[in-house]
Amino acid sequence: MIVGLTGGIGSGKSVAGKYFNELGIDIIDADDISRSILDDNKKARKLFLNNFGDKFLNNNKIDRNLLRSEIFKNPDKKHILESIIHPIVREELSKFIEQSKSIYKIIMVPLIFETSSKDFYNKIIVVDCDQEHQIDRASLRDNKSEKDIENIIKNQATRDQRLSIADEIIINNSTLDNLKTQVIRVHQKLLGININE
Repeated sequence: MIVGLTGGIGSGKSVAGKYFNELGIDIIDADDISRSILDDNKKARKLFLNNFGDKFLNNNKIDRNLLRSEIFKNPDKKHILESIIHPIVREELSKFIEQSKSIYKIIMVPLIFETSSKDFYNKIIVVDCDQEHQIDRASLRDNKSEKDIENIIKNQATRDQRLSIADEIIINNSTLDNLKTQVIRVHQKLLGININE
């Protein structure tokens, strides 16, 4: 069974993912793969530099901030970038699914609703929280202003849109212990263990 784990920025999906992993579930972060592709994959890097030029290189690494502001301004560039990265991400995910031995496997991906890819998953778990928690967590973690985080939130699916594709919802407005308890509950449901709600 392939499970998609999603949530908006600062929702706590990475921590939830860590807890699932502690329960013996194989998990892969699609974001991590796409972040490392341009630095680690020779073919993707060559395509990128042919299309974008080496002004995006900083100490031989891709300058993420410069690239981010470029694709925010220019949707065509965003499509070009996605056409380079997405096929390789899909390849890596297929490899992960093939090699995984856990009873179900989790693909952590922020944009399931936005990419209309919900049919790829047997189940979807949405980690949800209030917007103020998102802003607090993400601005602290990423060292960005509240305004920057609000802009990212505006560019993602709304909470209602995300929740509309959820098979399981984990509300993360409280403590890490509470989050862990909910992860365990969802894990048991996915294993088919009947528990009293």
